[in-house]
Amino acid sequence: MKVIIPQINIMIKYHSFILFLVITALISTPALSQEAIEISRLLENDSDISVRDMSNVNNKVVVSDTLRGWTVDWVGGLNGSQASYDNWSQGGVNTISVTASTVFNAKYRKGKFAYALATNFKYGKSRIEDEGTRKTDDRIAINNKFSYLFDDERWSAFGNINFSTQFDQGFDYSTDPPTVISRFFAPAYFTQIGGIAFQPEDYFTAEAGLAMKETIISDTDLSTRYGLEPGESFRFEPGYSLAMNFEKKIVSNVRLISSVETFTNMQRHIDNTDVNFSNELIGKINNYLNMSFQFVMVYDSDFSRELQIKQVLSAGLSYSIL
Repeated sequence: MKVIIPQINIMIKYHSFILFLVITALISTPALSQEAIEISRLLENDSDISVRDMSNVNNKVVVSDTLRGWTVDWVGGLNGSQASYDNWSQGGVNTISVTASTVFNAKYRKGKFAYALATNFKYGKSRIEDEGTRKTDDRIAINNKFSYLFDDERWSAFGNINFSTQFDQGFDYSTDPPTVISRFFAPAYFTQIGGIAFQPEDYFTAEAGLAMKETIISDTDLSTRYGLEPGESFRFEPGYSLAMNFEKKIVSNVRLISSVETFTNMQRHIDNTDVNFSNELIGKINNYLNMSFQFVMVYDSDFSRELQIKQVLSAGLSYSIL
């Protein structure tokens, strides 16, 4: 408990922060917040930042009450950063980082029934002088949401079917040689949630429901790292889930996306609740250029009793395919 309590206290502080953000947005002008990735800091920590990034940013899709029929959008992006030094008195390390991403969303509504599909694929690498190439981002996320609206359309019954994993193997660079800590489908997560949602505004949704979570480990050498018994490749967990999602333009050309999600296994102590707090601040420079700041915190006792933190600041190209 000496390790757990400080971590839970930290999470409570950040939960209070996001609640403050939401309340402020509802009664006046939204406050600032959001998600980030700071490449230099991540590399200094000598760790693979994508190992446990199951962030759902850009995957929380909300079907507008004005929608009729289908609407589809598909965006591709290429972000990067580069630093080069030659006879520089303050010193420095030559680096170049590139991240490719694609986000596809489809929404449908007919009468009281609504459906939303969100996919988010990302992959990034950084080359560091004298240290080789390291992965900086890696994500496969597919979310499906089915909704049935009640007479008071702020309330609805919903069912979610979600999947997440990563493309490539990840390493812990604090060991020599580096240790493999993740691969494709190791881990992979399937989650099914059924419950009630409340949406007082288009930009805010709160959800609560019963959930089932399946963890798949394709490489059994990694089983114990993700809470499975040695040699096991599959685990089923019944539980319940709570979530809050906020997405709104806060100033001209700047959009804030924030979410807090929890999963509690009914068969384990509440101290083992998984918590995912993810944020993204996206600034659109023009039709093709954008900047983003991301910040993600994950607490997953199966992987670690310490908070996992991801920060990224990036700029790049964005193109609407559909």
